Amino acid sequence: MKRWIGVILAVVLAGVAVVAIVLGNRGEEPPAVAVVRGVIGSEKKAFFDDPRVQAAFAKHGLKVEADTAGSRQIVTDTDLSRYAFAFPSSVPAAEQIKRDRKATTTFSPFYSPMAVATFEPIVTLLGKAGVIQDSGNGYQTLDIKKYLDLVAKGTRWDQLPNNSAYRARKRVLLTTTDIRTSNSAAMYLSAIGYVANGDDVITSDAQIAKIAPIVAPAVLDQGFSESSSEASFDSYLALGAGKTPMLVVYEAQYLARVFAGDGAIKPDMRLIYPSPTVLSKHTLVPLSGQGTKVGELLTQDPALLALAATHGFRTTNPQAFTDQVAKTKAPAAATLVDVVEPPTYERLDRLITTIDASRP
Repeated sequence: MKRWIGVILAVVLAGVAVVAIVLGNRGEEPPAVAVVRGVIGSEKKAFFDDPRVQAAFAKHGLKVEADTAGSRQIVTDTDLSRYAFAFPSSVPAAEQIKRDRKATTTFSPFYSPMAVATFEPIVTLLGKAGVIQDSGNGYQTLDIKKYLDLVAKGTRWDQLPNNSAYRARKRVLLTTTDIRTSNSAAMYLSAIGYVANGDDVITSDAQIAKIAPIVAPAVLDQGFSESSSEASFDSYLALGAGKTPMLVVYEAQYLARVFAGDGAIKPDMRLIYPSPTVLSKHTLVPLSGQGTKVGELLTQDPALLALAATHGFRTTNPQAFTDQVAKTKAPAAATLVDVVEPPTYERLDRLITTIDASRP
């Protein structure tokens, strides 16, 4: 009897071993996935929603979910206790969050210069007026000083000489998002404020008091402004020059659609660069350990860096962006020289509140 029991036990153990071998040959189980929630600027929504990006995070055991808000709203109006990371679109906003939340580090995985999305007839018209010029490096620039001269005079499109292409009666103004909520508008204000301040970064309240009346018409006289950069860019794409002849955008917004080849960028659409412009350094502030892991992956993971380039962002791997530009013949500046720094968050906020207080 004992002999039969031994035989049966040996058979059972052999079966267990076979099952273990079969299961082992199926490969390792994927890691448990942890949900990590962050709040981001709307211009990065398409990146975080990309299934390829989600799959790249999943390989590291993360499911990243992102809510959107204007970058300035992230600083002032968002309950950050609900999130593992905050990811505004500029260093000044990120540094303010870092101070407020007593974070110890930040990550700047990608950046995008501020640009202007416009149309060929507008480029031709403002080229004749000397406001838009060739850089000599394969792209065109909009001279902020000459543009502000037109703003100061209240120039309307139909008042420009030799204008048969765009005889609109409205003012010659760049369209922006709302300076009170959106980083893209704040970065534009940084550039025109720099020029109005005698080509210098704003560093004092006295300078703010002096230049606020100069730059205020450039933002207040537009009328209604969208609260997010994604909404304003969608209007540009859908409604054309009649609604938005010139729109301040992140370069990445425009190039992402060029790279995608989805037909959103029509043949008469153009990308030009303000002179000077400002680099918007998309900066992640981790608010937990999992937030730190997201920042590390966005900065170091080759797959995520390559995917960021397909979404139009310049990264710490310049070749990925260069390859996208070469493959699609996108109208991107290889090198931008006339780039200035934005003021500190406190100075920029003071300029915005001063302008806002002057609304009729």
